[in-house]
Amino acid sequence: MIGFVIDSSTEDDARRRDLYEGTVHVSGVSAARAEFCAFARALLTEAFKGNDPETAQYRMDVEDYAALLADLKPRFIHHPRSKELVRAVLAELGCDLDLTYFDVPRLRSSTSDGYLTSGIAYAWHPHRDTWYSAPMTQLNFWIPVYRVSMDNAMAFHLDYFGTPVPNDSHAYNYYEWNSKYRAMAAANVGAETRPLPGPTVRIDTANAVVPVPPVGGLIEFSGQHLHSSVPNQTGRTRFSIDFRTVHIGDISAGLGAANVDADCTGSSIRDFIRASDFEPVPADVVAVFDDGSEHRGDLMYNAGT
Repeated sequence: MIGFVIDSSTEDDARRRDLYEGTVHVSGVSAARAEFCAFARALLTEAFKGNDPETAQYRMDVEDYAALLADLKPRFIHHPRSKELVRAVLAELGCDLDLTYFDVPRLRSSTSDGYLTSGIAYAWHPHRDTWYSAPMTQLNFWIPVYRVSMDNAMAFHLDYFGTPVPNDSHAYNYYEWNSKYRAMAAANVGAETRPLPGPTVRIDTANAVVPVPPVGGLIEFSGQHLHSSVPNQTGRTRFSIDFRTVHIGDISAGLGAANVDADCTGSSIRDFIRASDFEPVPADVVAVFDDGSEHRGDLMYNAGT
């Protein structure tokens, strides 16, 4: 069913099937997610040295602000507590930690009024993660660190879930992007040379839906969902946590969302680690995604950028 479910008690196997079919699950605060947000806020408070992280953009030069984020975000990614808290969130949701694999959690930022909208604070156009070589079994988790509103959250374009959208993903190879363009895009240097795939037609956003979970709430959706950043005009910087999962049982069973329009090559499957012990995806599962383009660049995302 394509639509939204609020605070569902659906068990994980059924919830994954819902997500593959177009349902977005939105839920309220939980203990593990609240702890994750508190951890992120502590790092933000330390990094901004007493400045309110939500309003610091008005008291900092944009170059200094970008440099601060460029240091903070990898520290969040690599902090051992971040992975432990992802595992706690998944356990709380009833996921099988031996079959569920996740990629590194990111601390995202969206400044207000066009202060910083590219590079380290890229404003996402309407897109599917599957255009960026995500497995069709990929599920996305999004958690607001501070209070959000309809004016600075994330928009879903549900009319397009099962409808092909003309796009330029045919030019995108995950391994080539990792080696040639990811660092430039993060620094906003030469990113225009090879932008991330996007629609090649106008997206009708009139029916976009913007769910607004509380701090420590959750939006869970498929990598197939067409979604975008809402341009932030609130006067406060939005910070959020996101990460992604795949279930290797579903991969083996051939489950996942239907691919209606992704034409990219390569795969991000090697970026995922097992929730129970942080071990990499088994070689036989990785082999399912090999398409002969593995020689084109770096096989894994460099979490330091």
